[in-house]
Amino acid sequence: MTAIKHALQRDIFTPNDERLLSIVNVCKAGKKKKNCFLCATVTTERPVQVKMVKVKKSDKGDFYKRQIAWALRDLAVVDAKDAIKENPEFDLHFEKIYKWVASSTAEKNAFISCIWKLNQRYLRKKIDFVNVSSQLLEESVPSGENQSVTGGDEEVVDVYQELNAREEQDIEIMMEGCECAISNAEAFAERLSRELQVLDGANIQSIMASEKQVNILMKLLDEALKEVDQIELKLSSYEEMLQSVKEQMDQISESNHLIHLSNTNNVKLLSEIEFLVNHMDLAKGHIKALQEGDLASSRGIEACTNAADALLQCMNVALRPGHDMLLAVKQQQQRFSDLREHFARRLASHLNNVFVQQGHDQSSTLAQHSVELALPNHHPFHRDLLRYAKLMEWLKSTDYGKYEGLTKNYMDYLSRLYEREIKDFFEVAKIKMTGTTKESKKFATLPRKESAVKQETESLHGSSGKLTGSTSSLNKLSVQSSGNRRSQSSSLLDMGNMSASDLDVADRTKFDKIFEQVLSELEPLCLAEQDFISKFFKLQQHQSMPGTMTEAEDIDGGTLSRQHNAGAPLPVSSEKDMIRQMMIKIFRCIEPELNNLIALGDKIDSFNSLYMLVKMSHHVWTAQNVDPASFLSTTLGNVLVTVKRNFDKCISNQIRQMEEVKISKKSKVGILPFVAEFEEFAGLAESIFKNAERRGDLNKAYTKLIRGVFVNVEKVANESQKTPRDVVMMENFHHIFATLSRLKISCLEAEKKEAKQKYTDHLQSYVIYSLGQPLEKLNHFFEGVEARVAQGIREEEVSYQLAFNKQELRKVIKEYPGKEVKKGLDNLYKKVDKHLCEEENLLQVVWHSMQDEFIRQYKHFEGLIARCYPGSGVTMEFTIQDILDYCSSIAQSH
Repeated sequence: MTAIKHALQRDIFTPNDERLLSIVNVCKAGKKKKNCFLCATVTTERPVQVKMVKVKKSDKGDFYKRQIAWALRDLAVVDAKDAIKENPEFDLHFEKIYKWVASSTAEKNAFISCIWKLNQRYLRKKIDFVNVSSQLLEESVPSGENQSVTGGDEEVVDVYQELNAREEQDIEIMMEGCECAISNAEAFAERLSRELQVLDGANIQSIMASEKQVNILMKLLDEALKEVDQIELKLSSYEEMLQSVKEQMDQISESNHLIHLSNTNNVKLLSEIEFLVNHMDLAKGHIKALQEGDLASSRGIEACTNAADALLQCMNVALRPGHDMLLAVKQQQQRFSDLREHFARRLASHLNNVFVQQGHDQSSTLAQHSVELALPNHHPFHRDLLRYAKLMEWLKSTDYGKYEGLTKNYMDYLSRLYEREIKDFFEVAKIKMTGTTKESKKFATLPRKESAVKQETESLHGSSGKLTGSTSSLNKLSVQSSGNRRSQSSSLLDMGNMSASDLDVADRTKFDKIFEQVLSELEPLCLAEQDFISKFFKLQQHQSMPGTMTEAEDIDGGTLSRQHNAGAPLPVSSEKDMIRQMMIKIFRCIEPELNNLIALGDKIDSFNSLYMLVKMSHHVWTAQNVDPASFLSTTLGNVLVTVKRNFDKCISNQIRQMEEVKISKKSKVGILPFVAEFEEFAGLAESIFKNAERRGDLNKAYTKLIRGVFVNVEKVANESQKTPRDVVMMENFHHIFATLSRLKISCLEAEKKEAKQKYTDHLQSYVIYSLGQPLEKLNHFFEGVEARVAQGIREEEVSYQLAFNKQELRKVIKEYPGKEVKKGLDNLYKKVDKHLCEEENLLQVVWHSMQDEFIRQYKHFEGLIARCYPGSGVTMEFTIQDILDYCSSIAQSH
């Protein structure tokens, strides 16, 4: 046990500045296998603390570990179970009762005795020792255990002690003085024994001689013991006095702790009260502003805005745990809710009145805009309403139901107002497009009913005549009917003696300006309203609101899906969607009115679809750069689809009318109407589509039209009876080639080359066919010669053929003297002149080609004569110079 005690002192208690006084090996009652040690310890530092520590051996068994410790002052009862019989069991009563079984009764008794002495020395509170022998409480721990706890301050005495350095040195000196100390231990031991006897004798003699001094010393020791007892009595009294002081100090310390705790609680309570007062107290001025503030003046609006923000802060304060249980807090929250509800109703009612009043005020200004192609400016009303933007944001965050109701009311009022304005605006645009001379004042008095508008529009259309566009000439119209249309347009536009093409340009330029002005007026109106909606209704955060959904696909593909379902509630997931839904409801009449205007422009002149396609494409492109998903972008995109369809319809109609063209059998064909119309279309389109975004659509239209022109020119040429096919093909393809060369349309380069080739081929064919008539017999003769050569007869042997001998050649040549040749050429010139039209001015070109072809044939005939009739001396009766003179004189004479 001593070794264990040393090990525990060294490994566990010394590092913690504790001294081990007693130890007992125990196990819990009923669990003898799990042994441990109960140790009684005191601290080496003052004030001394007495503890009981449970120490257990580790699972590996190589070291001990501290398991649990109790303060001795917490020990209430020590129960030894039996004071008479030996019993190793004992109980220790702390907060709970611990039942132990010691390894031996002696260890148990020694441990209990140690606890009793520690209690007597260090604790004011006495521990109850039950079933403990009174003798045990007076005795010390048996010496056999080699431990003592008297006074609690004795050091542990070990059985074995090592020699110190001085003792070792003395023994070495003594052994050096005896030679046989190492070789003969017995002799050395006898010597030491003899010397010890001598020393003992000397000591006895010394003691006997000092008996008197010993008696005196003993007497002094007795007196010292008496003094020690007196000192101990005084120390005990001092200790009792100090113990009472300690108890008073403990009471004072506990009182101070309670005072500090009370102060802390008071500070926290004050902090909570200040928090509630600072964050949940609304100023009287704010309350008055919420209840009675003037929502019509700028100062009143500012006061109400500040009060609403303060109320929102009070209502949204983050209460700490337990605040919501306070009655005052509940009452204040109810008061805030009542204030919020009252102010929200007052604000919603006022804003509804403002919406209605603005609608009436704006309606009163419509008369001054009715004669102008301009939309009323809503900026002043937007400016006035934006003063309430912060209040709308407050209403949105506090009462979304009323905010949503205001939103719907605004859309209802504004949609009716904008519908009146936009319809009147479009009626003015229609009047200006059709060129009516009615006074604007008379228009201002017109009823706004839809039926009346339709009647007026129909009357305007009727007064403008049959404005069927520039393609009308393709539909079986003569030059005279075209002139009638031009004269009707002239009377409408009052443009004097302008030409028909000038009238077309003037009409189309006016339409283009009006259409551009319409779009230019609509764009800022929509953008301003959209910007106002975003700012006024504070749509910076995502909300969900039932509304309508518009789906628009890519407009470049030529198709667009448009669905406006105003009745079905659809979820809106973002600010842009909500703004778009509001814009759709407010401006629901824009798209139908634009479509009606487009239909009117297309009815006036189908070529107006070119202007509309370019203008609308540009505005769509501009709107998409700003916001591809905006209402303006979507609406203009939808209308652009209609314009594109009209454009495609215009192209299809032109192709259809090409196919339906009928040519008079009594007059020459000349330049076909659709060829001239294609030139007009291409010239107009190039001027309109210069630097336009929709150039690809025009290129596709060009390709369709030019193929239609090519096919139908050939069709008409095949059906022509009075004019030769080659002449129809030559003139029209020459006109097409000249048009394409002048306009330099890059996508039609291949068609330009094809037109040139067709023109050249049919010119050559016509020249060759026509030249066969003035020298018909001569041509037949030499054709026969060439046929014999082709059959295998040598050229020099052709003259031996009966039908092609020299005499027959001379007969044929004599039939075509110079006078007859000139007469034949003159007849040919007249015939060509009858075939060709004056518009294309190809007579001289054809005549020059005939002259070249005639000279080529002349040279060919001379070559055949030289090869087939060598040495015959046969020659033509006219020369090349004669041919040149004949052709020149004929051309000059005509």
